[in-house]
Amino acid sequence: MSRASFDTSSSSSDNTAESDADACTGQTRRALLMSALATTACLACSTQVHAGEDAPGSDERPQKGDLLVFSEGDQEGKPVTAADLSAGGPPVHAWPKDPKTSVVRSASRLNEILIIRLDPAELDEQTKARAVDGILAYSAICSHAGCPVTAWVKSDVGDKEVLKCMCHNSEYDPRAAAQVVFGPAPRRLAALPLALADGSLTVAGNFVGKVGGAQPG
Repeated sequence: MSRASFDTSSSSSDNTAESDADACTGQTRRALLMSALATTACLACSTQVHAGEDAPGSDERPQKGDLLVFSEGDQEGKPVTAADLSAGGPPVHAWPKDPKTSVVRSASRLNEILIIRLDPAELDEQTKARAVDGILAYSAICSHAGCPVTAWVKSDVGDKEVLKCMCHNSEYDPRAAAQVVFGPAPRRLAALPLALADGSLTVAGNFVGKVGGAQPG
């Protein structure tokens, strides 16, 4: 009896041990699986964060030698050439692009630029010095409240077309260094000196003047 009892007890203990071992193995496998899933999720999350980050240099102001590329339309991303610009306007919108890294400096809206081609004979000396073949570049951000300058229309105070911000009707004359001719804007648009390289427009220097709207306070 005692032997039988012993054998029965021993068999029960062995079964319990095996059951505990199986449970432990199962828990270990589940833990490993959960750990692997968590690691994969973290890696995916990290990849998404990195993918959403702006490229180094994309928020820097235009640099000398940068190409100018279309910021919108069917030609978005392509270099702006002299042939793309109609004499007398309208202007096109562009971003500066680092020719060495191919990084488009579009991470800051303050980098968007208006490019327009006018009759060189209409430009004052200050403006002509920053132009190339009558082609001019200005900041596309109004100096009043920082709205985009989007219109090329006849001035409210003259018979010539001007660059106009439709938010508060500020108008700028691109022939005279984008000085304010109408509206509440406190100062002219910042100008960007230009050059030509193999027919494409490039940046010849830093912005002349402050970019962006007036700061509150």
